[in-house]
Amino acid sequence: MTTKAFASSADLGEKVQTLEVLADGVYALTAEGDPNIGAIEGEDFVVCFEALATPVAARQWLAKLREHTDKPVKYLILSHYHAVRTLGASAYDAEVVIAHDNTRKLIAERGQQDWDSEYGRMPRLFKEPDTIPGLAWPTQTFSDAVTIDLGGNRGDLQLKFLGRGHTEGDIVAWLPQHKILFTGDLVEAEAALYTGDAFHREWATGTLDAVKALSAELLIGGRGAVARGRDACDAAIEQTRHFLRVMLTEVGTVHQRGGTLKEAFQATHVALFDRYGRWPIFEHCLPFDVSRVWDELSGIERPVIWTAERDREVWNQLQN
Repeated sequence: MTTKAFASSADLGEKVQTLEVLADGVYALTAEGDPNIGAIEGEDFVVCFEALATPVAARQWLAKLREHTDKPVKYLILSHYHAVRTLGASAYDAEVVIAHDNTRKLIAERGQQDWDSEYGRMPRLFKEPDTIPGLAWPTQTFSDAVTIDLGGNRGDLQLKFLGRGHTEGDIVAWLPQHKILFTGDLVEAEAALYTGDAFHREWATGTLDAVKALSAELLIGGRGAVARGRDACDAAIEQTRHFLRVMLTEVGTVHQRGGTLKEAFQATHVALFDRYGRWPIFEHCLPFDVSRVWDELSGIERPVIWTAERDREVWNQLQN
């Protein structure tokens, strides 16, 4: 039997980064399935969305952004608590770091374990990890919504909590003037979902319904290409919903008949592979995804904390 390399530990090739100007002063950086990141110019400041995994990685992004604007970063938005999205925060020198109330709680509860876990799973994303000064903490949190006045004729940037999904504390950034939506990992376009800390049933129903109700015409998901046009935005949302529903169905069927976690993984892999199996991080994510669905269907309300040790145990049980 061929042993699969753990998670993305063997994925060491650099990805091509593409900076796209989506509207006047609105930017997205995509990278062939690596985490997406964005920025929005205010009249005399910049709002950055997501922080990347290390200060070095973040500074490389900021250098690209500085080719377009030299305005200072006033706000840094953390869409959720995962290490690859937060640990580069110190590079921004932001006046205000904003996240959801639950994200702050998750950082306190499991931030260090998540750091250790994600570094083991995806070492390539952690460029010069010794430069990380510690866990990244928000300086401002909210429960439902926050509006940032961008000044001049730039309109507002609305930060919204639309329900539990990828984690307990995901937020989106919405530019109603342009109908541009940054979703973080609540939506993925042409990339597999990571759901190891998810609330699958809520995500697949009310949360994605709320995302879709915004009627975005440009959508920047957590990974993958920018969705352009209402039809493409809705397709990205429905693709995300389909992935979740297939997992719930396949794992649920095995769980209900008293089968094993391994059987649930195998059934889910077969059901998803033809459509999603060639997409970024599919093989990496699926063992952790199925494990969380199984726990959720077993009545475990909040996700079990992932540690580097637990990662390996689940991987070896399901992928090897």
